[in-house]
Amino acid sequence: MAMFSGRTAEVQRGEMRPNGAGRDVEVAENGGGFGSVDGAYLTWEELSVTVSGGKNGPKSILQDLTGYARPGELLAIMGPSGCGKSTLLDALAGRLASNTRQTGDVLINGRKQQLTYGTSAYLTQEDVLTCTLTVREAVYYSAMLQLPNAMSRAEKMDRAEKTIREMGLQDSVNTRIGGYGNKSLSGGQKKRVSICIELLTRPKLLYLDEPTSGLDSAASFYVMSQIVKLARQYEMTVLASIHQPSSEVFALFHNLCLLSLGRMIYFGPSNVSNQFFATNGFPTPELQNPADHFLRTINNDFDQDIEQGLPGKLTTEQVTNVLVGAYKSSDTCKEIQRTIAEIMTQERGVIERKGSQASFITQCMVLTQRSFVNMYRDKGYYWLRFFVYIALAIGIGTLFYDIGSGYESIHSRGSMLMYVASFLTIMAIGGFPSFVEEMKVFARERLNGHYGAGPFVIANTLSSAPFLFFISLIPGGIIYYLVGLQRGNKQFVYFLSILVTCMMLVESLMMVVATMVPNYLMGLTTGAGIQGIMMLSGGFFQLPNDLPNFLWRYPLYYISFHKYAYQGLYKNEFEGLKFPSSPSEGAPLIDGATILKNIWQVETGYSKWINVVILLAMVPTYRILFFFTIKIAERIKPVVRVFMSDSPHSDEETGKQ
Repeated sequence: MAMFSGRTAEVQRGEMRPNGAGRDVEVAENGGGFGSVDGAYLTWEELSVTVSGGKNGPKSILQDLTGYARPGELLAIMGPSGCGKSTLLDALAGRLASNTRQTGDVLINGRKQQLTYGTSAYLTQEDVLTCTLTVREAVYYSAMLQLPNAMSRAEKMDRAEKTIREMGLQDSVNTRIGGYGNKSLSGGQKKRVSICIELLTRPKLLYLDEPTSGLDSAASFYVMSQIVKLARQYEMTVLASIHQPSSEVFALFHNLCLLSLGRMIYFGPSNVSNQFFATNGFPTPELQNPADHFLRTINNDFDQDIEQGLPGKLTTEQVTNVLVGAYKSSDTCKEIQRTIAEIMTQERGVIERKGSQASFITQCMVLTQRSFVNMYRDKGYYWLRFFVYIALAIGIGTLFYDIGSGYESIHSRGSMLMYVASFLTIMAIGGFPSFVEEMKVFARERLNGHYGAGPFVIANTLSSAPFLFFISLIPGGIIYYLVGLQRGNKQFVYFLSILVTCMMLVESLMMVVATMVPNYLMGLTTGAGIQGIMMLSGGFFQLPNDLPNFLWRYPLYYISFHKYAYQGLYKNEFEGLKFPSSPSEGAPLIDGATILKNIWQVETGYSKWINVVILLAMVPTYRILFFFTIKIAERIKPVVRVFMSDSPHSDEETGKQ
C-alpha cells in the first residue's frame, strides 16, 4: 500500500483549509503555528500510561503517543470506546489516579512547570451542577469562589454576566438548572452552564471530556462552535475527547488525534485526515461523515461484523496495524516532530500567574449561602423529613399519651426515650441522596481547585444547623408535651439539645460514609448498619453490665453516641421524680436516682450536662473525620494538575499526587 506523504508545506505554515463545511482560511505566522506567542503550547512525547492489573500484571492503556496543542486551536481526541481518549486527556491534565504509571514528557512552552490556579480548567463528561440554583446563581457563586479577592463584587458579577452571554444563556439566567427528578434546562444548556463555570478564570488550557455527550447534532454543533470561538477570542489551548462528532462538528476541529487500543492512528490537521485514509486504501465513502468512517475502520470490538466491508477482507486489527505503520513513516508524523522541536526551541516564558481563588473566609461565606439555598429549595433534603418527623412525633405522642407516673411508666418512659434518641434520629439518613448530589458537585469543583475541603466542611455544618434545629424543635415539642414528660423549661431545653445534637451526629456520620462508598444505595445501607450496631451497644437492648466485655463494651459501648444520649435523657427525665416500687397498690415510692442506678444502670457519678458536652464534642470529631476522609480520597484521585520538574526530557511517574 502507498504511504501517506501529506501537505507538509501547508501544515508548516499553519494553514487550515476548508474541511467540508467551508471553514475560513486562517494563517498564523508567529513562529510556525496558529495562536498566541504568550499562550500555552502543550507538547507530549513518547507518552505511555499503564495501570496496575492485579494478578495479570500492569495493563498498557497508552503507548508512545506524541503530539501537541496550540493556543487558539481545538485538538479533538477521537477513537472507539476504550481506546484511551479520557486517559490521554487525564494524563495531559495531570489527573491520573494513583494506581497508574505515566512515562514520557509532558511540557508547557517547552518546559515542565507547575500550573498555577486558574491557568487550566477541566470539564467532565457528566454535567454535575446544583440543580436547585438558577443559571445566574450557579455562575455567580462560582465566580465568587474562583475569582480572587482583588476583584470587587461588581467585577465578579460582570465577569459572570459576560460569560453567560458568551455561551448564549442570557435568556435562561433565571431558570433553575433542574435535575434529580426536576427537568428545567435542556442538556445543551446544562453543558453550556458547565462550560461557563470553567471559563470564569479565562484559563490558558481547557480540557473537555466528551463535551457533546448526550446532545443532539444541533446542540453539539452550537456548543462546539462556541468553544472554538472562545478559544480564538481568549487564545485558549483546547483539548477535547469526542466519541462520535457530526460532520459539522468534525469540520470545526483544527487538529485530530485518532487512537485505537492506546496507539496513535493519526495526528495532524483534521482536514488532511481524509487524504491519509484514502492514500492508505481506506477512502471515506461519498457523502459519509468522515468521523463515522474512521471509527468504523479502526474499531476492534466488532471484527466479524465489519470484516467483509473492508478492502481485501482485512480484519480491523490488521487495518489498525497498517494505519499505525503508515502514520509512523508518513511526512505528517515527521512534521509533528519538527513542530514540537520548534515549539521547544522558541523562547516562551512560564505561564503567567492568575492569582489564587477567593480567600478562606470568602469561600466559607459563599459556600454556606449556596448550601443554605440548596437545602431550602430541595424538598427532599429537609422538608420531606420534617413532615415525616411530624407524623412520627404525633404517633409517639398518641401512643404514649399522658404517660403518668405509675410503675408501668418507668419502662414506658425508657422505651420512648430510647426510640427518640435512636429511631427518630436515624431518620436523618433520609437526606443522604440529596447530600450525595451535593458531594458530586464538591468533587468536581474541588478537583478543579475552586475551593478547599475545609471551607466545604465548615459551610455544610453552618448551613445545615438551622434546619436541624427547626426539624427537632417542633416534633420534639409535640412528643414532649403529648407524652407528658417532666415539666420544666430546663428539662425541655435539655431534651431538645440531645435531639438536635444526635441529628447532627447522624448527618456527620453519613457524610463520612458518603466519601467511602460509591453510591447512595450502598451509603444508606452502610450508614444504617453502623447505627444499628451503635444502638445494640448503647445500653438499652442489653444493659451496660450485661454487655460482653470484648468488642461490645470495649470499645463500642464507649464510642457509641447512643450511650450518652440514653443516659442523658434518662437523667433528665427520672431525676426529681418518684415512682412506685412495684405494680401493687400502695407500694412504697422510690426516687429517680435509684431507678437510674438499679433499673437502667446509668452512670450517676456526673451531671447530665456532661453527656451533652460529650455529644457536642463528638460533632466536630465526626466533621474532622469527614475532612480527613476527603483528603484521603484526594490522594487516590489527584486534585492539582502539576508537571513535577523544571528540567525536560525525564521520564517520571506523574500519575501520583
